[in-house]
Amino acid sequence: MKFAADLHIHSKYSRATSPNMNIKTLSEFAKLKGVFLLGTGDFTHYQWLKELKNILKDSGNGLFEYNGVNFMLTGEISSIYSKNGKVRKIHSVIFAPSFDIADKINTALSGYGNIAYDGRPIIGIDVKLLAEVLFGISKDIFLVPGHIWTPWFSIFGSKSGFDSIEECFEEYAKDIYALETGLSSDPGMNWQWSKLDRFSLISNSDSHSPQKIGREANVFDTEMSYKAVTDALKKKDKKKFLYTIEYFPEEGKYHYDGHRVCGIRFSPEETKKNKNICPVCGKPVTIGVMNRVSELADRPAGFVPENSIPFKRMVPLSEIIADVVGVGEASKAVAAEYSAIVPHFGTELEVLTEVSEDKLLKELPEGIAKAIINVRKGNINILPGFDGEYGTIEILKEKELQLKSS
Repeated sequence: MKFAADLHIHSKYSRATSPNMNIKTLSEFAKLKGVFLLGTGDFTHYQWLKELKNILKDSGNGLFEYNGVNFMLTGEISSIYSKNGKVRKIHSVIFAPSFDIADKINTALSGYGNIAYDGRPIIGIDVKLLAEVLFGISKDIFLVPGHIWTPWFSIFGSKSGFDSIEECFEEYAKDIYALETGLSSDPGMNWQWSKLDRFSLISNSDSHSPQKIGREANVFDTEMSYKAVTDALKKKDKKKFLYTIEYFPEEGKYHYDGHRVCGIRFSPEETKKNKNICPVCGKPVTIGVMNRVSELADRPAGFVPENSIPFKRMVPLSEIIADVVGVGEASKAVAAEYSAIVPHFGTELEVLTEVSEDKLLKELPEGIAKAIINVRKGNINILPGFDGEYGTIEILKEKELQLKSS
């Protein structure tokens, strides 16, 4: 069974999230997007967990169902602690196969801090100890370092990260099978570092609103069960873990270096030239994902490892429509066009990745059809994101493409 999975999102109980991040609305948007396995997010929050228990139907296979959408129990922990003389701030995504195990996780983690105050709680637990606690509860728990390159809160981030999985997890490194690339990097960037070859590289939306579900996702061809999905990731099985769907990493909030307050956006070369200092205020710039990857890389850009899982880059359909129509993404014109297109073809992911070019050109407004095709071919300009600010895209039109090729 082929399906798309978005395994890292948040609920209405996390800070800075939409009040519409409830199961009913999530299931509706998941079906529009074409995501039929969705992480619940935030199972460590007692109110959200209570809602999940009341609303979701146990499928008996480690997953849960509502309104035709499957859910996997997931949550994110923010660990802040000191190790090897440095303050570490690491986000971890936890997958659990049952409510019983989720309850045991919550009981154990409550001994390290207040997990009830936010859907993504901050607790003072070393992630090595987190792994020890989790795997002591059940070997079926799956632990994934989240958005691994984000400067402030990740395992390899420039501000508080490590230089290897082993330095972070020590003897539990062998029990880590997957890494989440985050919006500001894609598998191609991660392939530049040979130490990551053994891991499955997964991509998720980390969504804080229903509209953002599926902006990154993972496509599997397995039975719909917790064990089948986690086994495919553990074994990095290319027949079962088919590909990931990716943002263009330049669009992510931390792709380039910079200092947002001063409006300084630097490529790694510009950062080096300025000795990591903002020329406006004299303070250090935030070192972004591209720079940090190049620091640890031992291969050139473009290298493809033998056992790599492929990926497809895309731009969300509402952004494409907004670019073509020339209005804001949240406008009524974009919503109307989106509502006409998606039901006609089935799901948003089908429109963006699977419907043939001929069919798009025959059955969509010409400008939107050509824009989708250009995105598939990478014919876009992006002003890269930096220091917490998303990048901005411009989809190249036919005249621009002609000028570019001449």
